[in-house]
Amino acid sequence: MDEVTGAQLIAESLKAQKVEYMFGIVGVPIIEVAMAAQAAGIKYVGMRNEQAAAYAASAVGYLTGRPGSCLVVSGPGLIHALGGMANANMNCWPVVVIGGSSDQNQETTGAFQEFPQVEACRLYSKFSARPSSLEFIPSVIEKAVRTSMYGRPGACYVDIAGDMVNAKVDRSKVRVVSCCPSPPVSLAHHDAITEAISVLKAAKRPLVIIGKGAAYGRAEMALRELVETVGLPFLPTPMGKGVLPDNHPNCVAAARSRALLQADVVLLLGARLNWILHFGLPPRFDPNVKIIQVDVCAEEMGNNVSPAVALLGDINAIVVQLLDVFHKDGWKYPSNTEWWSTLKDKIVANAKISKAFALQSTVPMNYYTVFHHVSQLLPDDCIIVSEGANTMDIGRTMLNNYLPRHRLDAGTFGTMGVGLGFAIAAASVVRSERSDQRIVCVEGDSAFGFSGMEVETMCRYNLPVVIIVVNNNGIYSGVDPETWKEMAKMGDLTSVAPPVSLLPEARYDEVMTAFGGRGFLVRTVEELRSALQLSLSDWEKPSLLNVLIDPSSDRKPQEFPWLTRANL
Repeated sequence: MDEVTGAQLIAESLKAQKVEYMFGIVGVPIIEVAMAAQAAGIKYVGMRNEQAAAYAASAVGYLTGRPGSCLVVSGPGLIHALGGMANANMNCWPVVVIGGSSDQNQETTGAFQEFPQVEACRLYSKFSARPSSLEFIPSVIEKAVRTSMYGRPGACYVDIAGDMVNAKVDRSKVRVVSCCPSPPVSLAHHDAITEAISVLKAAKRPLVIIGKGAAYGRAEMALRELVETVGLPFLPTPMGKGVLPDNHPNCVAAARSRALLQADVVLLLGARLNWILHFGLPPRFDPNVKIIQVDVCAEEMGNNVSPAVALLGDINAIVVQLLDVFHKDGWKYPSNTEWWSTLKDKIVANAKISKAFALQSTVPMNYYTVFHHVSQLLPDDCIIVSEGANTMDIGRTMLNNYLPRHRLDAGTFGTMGVGLGFAIAAASVVRSERSDQRIVCVEGDSAFGFSGMEVETMCRYNLPVVIIVVNNNGIYSGVDPETWKEMAKMGDLTSVAPPVSLLPEARYDEVMTAFGGRGFLVRTVEELRSALQLSLSDWEKPSLLNVLIDPSSDRKPQEFPWLTRANL
């Protein structure tokens, strides 16, 4: 009789569904699940916090198209992972969370870490279930993996009772489940395609907006052909950057506000009209703008703005449908229009403002100076992970992406703390693919604090991630060491220190060196360039550059103050 344990069934079922990565923190009752996963050929990365583990697993889903798995213990362990599950749902990234739970015969008795986990996860996932028996584990795992990818991707949860982990069953009694294929591809209706073409041709000021849904949908080749064949200006959302290169002549990201405000027709590809795109409403958009909305989710159509045309289906397939028509009739938007002149003039004007900030030679440096020099040294094919407030916002405009799925940031949920988990995921995928791409994680000092202990994870697995902490001593802004000392003399710092302040010139670089990585304290341009060049040349260990900038450094004046309106 060939017996198999619950732990083995979980691991083998994940592997059968082409789940290649597991991130987690082990403990009772799921230690054996992690061991079985390794035995089955799944790469296990032990993290320091379940939130970061869930962030990492979801990033693998985005980068590879198959969900990563996150393994957590019962009760508090699962609760810590809920943030990552919610973030995955908001970003529409596939992830499967496996949670241990109390023994079945101890339910309602006050068992160790007992919690209604299946019920709790329904708020944060597309699918939440506990297998009723060992025999049914492969079926539940298959459904979780399939559900995480099909339709709008998201998080799924599988609960494993503690007494099922080491229980055994005859393998012949276990139902064999085949691997679920990639999601089926659906096309938009022919009449809707015809209507969309008509609306685009009638546009005087067209704009293509490329979202991270286009990146996840692997639509980069078709999109490039569409933009270049038809001659349309395009604007990427933050994680839509790189689907087409940021230095593409049709990219108008440097004139973002003007493009959004004056476009009369927007082709919306894998992006939602949420807060990131100001809901598609005035004053950021023309009140009469016509939206051609392309999305895989029918429920998304018409959110905030009713579309002139709704194209439901796979983004790549729909772009190919549009291309087929344009190839047949040869129509192209003219390159000598007033619209193109307006956009190009605004791009030049904004570039001059940013360059003036970047070339300031004062010490401490400002954001623009830091990003100007960082951008000159980063390889074109590096994966940039970014989070923070000004760090992420300014970095988005100054650090270019040239390849799809090469930017990971706080995303739709605006989640702080994702950076190091995302970087570990990206480094794990790159290592598995035997690629020589660098992972560069650009963090605000506040954002780094959420998951800073994950530098130990990087050191433990020798993941050569380069972390750049842009340190302004606070959240949005901080104070210099002298001011901090004077405030301390005024009384209890809990009463006098600004709520946005952090410890001035905190030595985040020493956190990295404590675990065996490289740490650099950076104050000047010369130190920045030297430390970054050295870090990029080191493939053996991770590095952290603690870049001290002016605590009062800020963004250039904004045409619209929305989301930067706090009176700081």
